[in-house]
Amino acid sequence: MDRRLDEALLKGDLQAFLHLVEEDESVLDQRVPRSLNTSLHVASKCCHKELVAAMVDRWPEMVLMENARMETPLHEACLEGHLEVCKMLLEADPSVAYKRNCDGDSVLFVSCGRGHLDVVRLFLGQQPLLLISEEDGSSTSLHAAVAGGFTDIVREILSIRQDFAWKRDGQGFTPLHIAATKGHLEITREFLKIDADLCFVKDNDGRSPLHAAAIKGRVAILDEILSASLDSASLVTNQGETILHLCVKNNQYDALRYLVEKLDITLLINLPDNNGNTVLHLATAGKLSVIVRYLVSKTGVNVNALNNKGFTALDVVETDASNSGALLMGNTLLGAGGQRGMHLPPSSPLDIQITSPPRFPTNNPSRSNSSSRPIPPSPPRSHCRRLEIHSEGLRNARNTITVVAVLIATVTFAAGISPPGGVHQESGKSIAGRTAPFKVFTVTNNVALFLSLGIVVVLVSVIPFRRKAMMNLLTITHKVLWVAVSFLAVAYIAAMWVIVPLGSGSKWVLVVVLSIGAGTVGSLFVWLGMMLVRHWLRKSEWKKAKERRKKGSPNSSTRLSHVDELRAIRKKGSRGSSNSDVESSGTSGYHIY
Repeated sequence: MDRRLDEALLKGDLQAFLHLVEEDESVLDQRVPRSLNTSLHVASKCCHKELVAAMVDRWPEMVLMENARMETPLHEACLEGHLEVCKMLLEADPSVAYKRNCDGDSVLFVSCGRGHLDVVRLFLGQQPLLLISEEDGSSTSLHAAVAGGFTDIVREILSIRQDFAWKRDGQGFTPLHIAATKGHLEITREFLKIDADLCFVKDNDGRSPLHAAAIKGRVAILDEILSASLDSASLVTNQGETILHLCVKNNQYDALRYLVEKLDITLLINLPDNNGNTVLHLATAGKLSVIVRYLVSKTGVNVNALNNKGFTALDVVETDASNSGALLMGNTLLGAGGQRGMHLPPSSPLDIQITSPPRFPTNNPSRSNSSSRPIPPSPPRSHCRRLEIHSEGLRNARNTITVVAVLIATVTFAAGISPPGGVHQESGKSIAGRTAPFKVFTVTNNVALFLSLGIVVVLVSVIPFRRKAMMNLLTITHKVLWVAVSFLAVAYIAAMWVIVPLGSGSKWVLVVVLSIGAGTVGSLFVWLGMMLVRHWLRKSEWKKAKERRKKGSPNSSTRLSHVDELRAIRKKGSRGSSNSDVESSGTSGYHIY
C-alpha cells in the first residue's frame, strides 16, 4: 500500500484520502500486505467515521470486499466494538451481516466472542435472522459468549433463543460444558435456571458438564451443578470414568475433597473404569502421594482392588519404586493392609460374573469354627478374565462351525443339481451317471450335504447354558464337520476324475490332484491329532494333581502348602484356574477339542 495512503487512513485524514483518489482512483484497489485489508477495512478498524461514511457513500461495493481471512470491513468493526461504524456498514448493505470468515464465524459470533454488548444488541434488533442462520451449524454465538464469560450477552441470546442452550459444537460441547470448564459461575446458573437436565448432556467423549468441571477443578461449579442435579454425579464417561476418576487423573485434590465431603461416595469410590482401575490405581500410577494418603485415610477405598491386569495399587507402586514418592505411597498402602495381587487369598468363582457384597470379619470364634469342611481352592480373581475369554472362544467356535456347515451345504447342493460332466438336454439325466467316478462323487457329495445340514439343525436347535454342555456339543459337531469336509474333498476329487479325459497324457493331472488333496487333508489330520493328544495328556496330569490336593487335610499347614502349590503351578505357566480345559492349555493360548 502506498505510504501516503497508509498515513491518511491511519490518521483518518479525509481530505488527504480524497486528494489521493482524485489523483489516481486505482489507489482504492491497493491493499495492506499479508492481511489484504482494503482502505475500508483499515478505516473501519480505526473507527474513522467520516472516512467510512465517505467511502460507503461513493463506493458502496467496498462494503462486501474481503481480506485474506474472508473478513469484510464489518468484521473489523465488530472486533473492535465500533457501534457507529457497524451501523453505517449495515445501512449501506444489510446482507454483509451474513458474511462469514474462513473459520465460519459471522459478525454476531465475533461480537459475542469479544463481549461487545451494544453491537450484539444492534444485530439482534436489526438482523434477527442472524440467530436462525446458526441453527444448522455447530458452534453458535452463544458458545462464543460463554467462552468469553460475557454474562449479559448470554442473557440477551437466551432471551430470544433458549433452545441454543442445547446446541453442541464439533466436540459435542454444550454452552454449559464450556461454562463449567471455564469456571463461569453466573453463566452456569443461567443455564441451570432454564433446564437442570442440561447436566446430563454428554460430549463426544461421554463427559457431562460435571465431568468438565472436575477436570479443571472448578469447585464452585461442582457445587452449583450438584445442587441442581445430584443424580448427575453417577454418570460415567465412554472410558467408564467416574467424576472421582477424573479428579484424580487430573490431580485436582481440592475438587476430590469437596466431592468426598459432599457426596455419599460408597458406590463410587471402588467403581473401576474400563481398564479395571479404581481411583487408587490412578493415584498411585500418577505418583500423587497426597491424594493416595487422603483416599486411604478418608474414603475407605479398597486398597487391594484388582484391575484387568491383576494388579493392586501396591503392584502399581512397585513397578516404579525408584523415587521417594513411590516409597512413601508404598508405606501408606502397606499400613492400610495393602498387598500384591499374587499374595491375595483365593476368591470365589462367582466373582467372575457377579460382584458379591463385601463380607466383614466376625469377632465370634464359635462361628468361625462352626464348620469343619475344607474350603475348596478357587481361582484368584486376577485370572478370572481367562475363563471369560475361554467362554467367548467357545461361542465364537460355535458360530464358526455353523457358518462352515452352511457353506458346505451350499457347495454340495449346487454340485448335486449341476453334476460334473453335464446333463442330457432332453431328459435332464447326468451324462456320466453310469461311470464309477460319478457314483463315488454322488455318494460322497450327498453324505457331505446331509452331514452339514445335520450340524446346522443341531447347532440352531440346541442352546447349552453350561460350559461343559457347550464343550460336548462342539466336540461332536466338530468331528462331524471334519467328516463332512473329508467327504467334500473326496467328492471334489471324484468330480475331477469325471471331467478330466482318461487319456495317458492326462493321468498325471488326477495324480497331482489326489496327491495335493490327500496330502493336505491328511497332514492337517495328523498335526491336529498330535496336538489333541498332547492336550489330553496335560489335562490328565492336571486332574491327577487336583485329586492329590483334595486328599489333603483342611488344617493350617495344608492351607500353607496349597498356597505354595499354587505358586509352583504359576511358575509352570498355569493360572490357578478351576477350568480343566483352560488349565491344561498352559501358556499356549489356545485349546484343542
